[in-house]
Amino acid sequence: MTDPRATALCLLARRAPAATICPNEVARAIAPDWRGAMPAVHAAIDGLVRDGLVRLSWKGRWLAMRSGPYRIRRLSDK
Repeated sequence: MTDPRATALCLLARRAPAATICPNEVARAIAPDWRGAMPAVHAAIDGLVRDGLVRLSWKGRWLAMRSGPYRIRRLSDK
């Protein structure tokens, strides 16, 4: 399995500045069994949030922490 943290940052870098990605996009990029990769993806995203590199949102509203469905956006794109 490829590093989910690096993969998330790479996917975001390929998108428009204000674009978001879904966590399952990261999982699908790193493992054939993407559902099995989701715990590692969630943990990596939690780390990126803690490190101030990404923010989470759902339906246009910022989330303080990961809970339920969410989208990932680069923090520098406020």
